[in-house]
Amino acid sequence: MIIGVPKEIKSDEYRVSILPVGIEELTKRGHTVLVETAAGVGSGYEDARYANAGGTLVDSAEEIFAKADMIVKVKEPQPIEAARMRPGQVVFTYFHFAADAELSEGCLKSGASCLAYETLVDRNGRLPLLTPMSEVAGRMAVQEGAKYLEKPMEGRGILLGGVPGVEPAKVLILGGGIVGTQAAIVAAGMGADVTIMDVSLDRLRQLDEIMPANVTTVYSDAHAIQEHAVKSDLVIGAVLIPGGRTPVLINKAMLKDMLPGSVIIDVGVDQGGCIETTRPTTHAEPIYIIDEVVHYCVANMPGAVGRTSTQALCHATQPYVIELAEALASDGLETLVRNQADFNSALNIHIGKVTHEEVAHAIGVDYDDSFAMK
Repeated sequence: MIIGVPKEIKSDEYRVSILPVGIEELTKRGHTVLVETAAGVGSGYEDARYANAGGTLVDSAEEIFAKADMIVKVKEPQPIEAARMRPGQVVFTYFHFAADAELSEGCLKSGASCLAYETLVDRNGRLPLLTPMSEVAGRMAVQEGAKYLEKPMEGRGILLGGVPGVEPAKVLILGGGIVGTQAAIVAAGMGADVTIMDVSLDRLRQLDEIMPANVTTVYSDAHAIQEHAVKSDLVIGAVLIPGGRTPVLINKAMLKDMLPGSVIIDVGVDQGGCIETTRPTTHAEPIYIIDEVVHYCVANMPGAVGRTSTQALCHATQPYVIELAEALASDGLETLVRNQADFNSALNIHIGKVTHEEVAHAIGVDYDDSFAMK
């Protein structure tokens, strides 16, 4: 089995999909791993470490896509990468098809099989490959929110935690999952007045038990969101529908009632975002302003902390990468996804058909239930 590790080319993306130890584990099992030159440099892993671990350094991504049976990436294939994907090839990465019609069309045309980190569900019903980056993004959301609340950044000029005699910033977090929980922990630790909202009462009860006194839990409905959003200094969108389009919770009309200079950090931008005015931005140009509300909607937030993010991601993905490579080399992909629920849930596109129901619904195409587990 030939496995390819191309260098990430999305704007300001510094992560790499496999650590040198992962290369060592794959090569000792008899697999060949092609690593594009400088693929790990942004995360602090030099070429020599990959070569010493048994990887074969390759000068171009084009050669990797042409030779590899399996491609392992971090971010969704960019247009030039999607054009290089081919029938019979397996690509394992974050895809987030629901909010990207162009990517979906390109991957469908390629004839390749696309397994998405973000929809892989383990036997406990968790999203183990999405969780580590959600943890990073949740913590970063507060870090970035605090920065953009500063007046030179077009914010309200508010210190998140306040000072004695001056009230702290009000932070509203929409969603009590991994992102929302991590954001609440950091914001509360900085001294902010935090409200976290969710539609699950069970989840709100759990959060109420573990959060400090400056975090309030509120059931999420349209009226409650309106009430809290208009008086919040920082709003963090932390909503997730695995494989599907994120529901819009704050519409454009609500922005006019929000505080001038308030900040929105929409972490779910990859899946469309929960703010109607969300559109993807980059680390180079992270914000835009609508109705005096600062929007930060960077689609690859964890990429900015490449060293931390690469280690966190690869610790989670490595066992799955190894298992997938072993299965492809023996029984093949179709046998694997028919028999193992986790890889079944990860399969989004296979030979020109959408095999994940939520993805099919989100992008408006027919759902192929050939691999649906009974």
